[in-house]
Amino acid sequence: MRETINKNLTEGLSEKMINGAICYVIPHSIYPPGDRSIPKEPLIVLSIATQKHFIAIYMCLLEINPLLEWYNIEYKKRYKTKLDMGKSCIRFYNFNNIPYEIIGEFIGKLNAKELIGIYEEQNKK
Repeated sequence: MRETINKNLTEGLSEKMINGAICYVIPHSIYPPGDRSIPKEPLIVLSIATQKHFIAIYMCLLEINPLLEWYNIEYKKRYKTKLDMGKSCIRFYNFNNIPYEIIGEFIGKLNAKELIGIYEEQNKK
C-alpha cells in the first residue's frame, strides 16, 4: 500500500509519520499554517492505518468526496468483490485483493493547491 501511494504521490505532498501512523501531508514549506488543530504539524491529507481485521486509507479532508465517488465507480467497474467504504475511509479486509491500480490512480489525482483550497473552505464554516 505504502509503495503504491509513494509511487503515485503528486508534487506538493510528502510522507510523514504522525502519532504512529503513516500520513501524507502538505508540508509547512508549501502551506505554512499547517493543520489548524495542531499547527506544529503539516496539513494532513490522508493516512494509512492497520486495525485488528483490516487496513484502511483515511481521508482527512472530507470534501475530497468527489474523488471517493470516482474511486467507488471505478472499483465497481473493475472488481466483483464488495467495496467497504465509509464517509471518509476505504477499508480492505483481504490483503490479497487490494486494488493497487485504482489506489495509485486515486493518489495521482490529489492536487496540493486544490487540497489547500478545500481545507481553507472547510475552516471558513
